[in-house]
Amino acid sequence: MTANDQGLFVTIDGPGGVGKSTALEHTRARLTRHGLRVHSTREPSGTSLGELARHGTETYRGLSLACLVAADRYHHIETEIQPAVERGEIVLCDRYIASSLVLQRLDDVPVETVWALNSHARRPDLSVILTAEPGVIAQRLRARGAHSRFEKMPDGSKKETTLFAEAATFLQEAGFATLVVDCTSRTPAETADIIAAEITRPSARNEHAN
Repeated sequence: MTANDQGLFVTIDGPGGVGKSTALEHTRARLTRHGLRVHSTREPSGTSLGELARHGTETYRGLSLACLVAADRYHHIETEIQPAVERGEIVLCDRYIASSLVLQRLDDVPVETVWALNSHARRPDLSVILTAEPGVIAQRLRARGAHSRFEKMPDGSKKETTLFAEAATFLQEAGFATLVVDCTSRTPAETADIIAAEITRPSARNEHAN
């Protein structure tokens, strides 16, 4: 696999505190060292719409928040993700549809509704879902601090871990190429090794190109 190959779209999801952002950065560094062009991004996006969704979880709830997140996603795909893939870059996105299938469900939005809102979004070439023991995640979350009301929920880590497992199954059954990585005893660097290896293995590259 070379930097001139067709681009790829890879998403990384998981419970708050599991280490998504750190693993993504390690993955970006590994791919870059292989001479690959990498574009890192996140959801909600850095646009005004995305910032409204990111910082508005206390104001917006339920279906209104689910629609806001989905609207930001479609704009993000059109203006940033798709152009980067077409340039031949590997796009690494911190949070995507899997997170909606969890966080919006924590807000009592039915999974069928969440899926309907996101069913036209570009499918990742690889959907990575990180997991870990809820107690370990909760400890990490306390160390770094909560970023939203979802992370402040009682037993939030346990609920998110359960729902992310369900989301992984849901996406697999929907035909998404999905990689689940248990980070309970792995460092972010070790997690990144697994992700980067999956992205760069030749057989996977051919599957994504088809």
